[in-house]
Amino acid sequence: MPQFIVERNIPGASSLSSDELKDISAKSCDVIRDLGEPYRWITSYVAGDKIYCVHEASSADAIRKHSRQGGFPADLVTEIAGVIGPSTAQRAAG
Repeated sequence: MPQFIVERNIPGASSLSSDELKDISAKSCDVIRDLGEPYRWITSYVAGDKIYCVHEASSADAIRKHSRQGGFPADLVTEIAGVIGPSTAQRAAG
């Protein structure tokens, strides 16, 4: 299944309390459980006024459906074309 980066513009995201982040997470999990299609939330990063999420779903439309039902934005949904990191450089050199 494809993976997607989801950019969510949420003013003050970095200032959300632990309880607020817990509530957002619980809502996301509830929506995923009730979507009725394969869907996996992998992880999210809170940075500044944004939350960047990595989700696995059949399509960008499924990501948008999750966001609508959860009541949180999906300002940009981009399919991940590849993953690189330090080990990528080592493989290329070897």
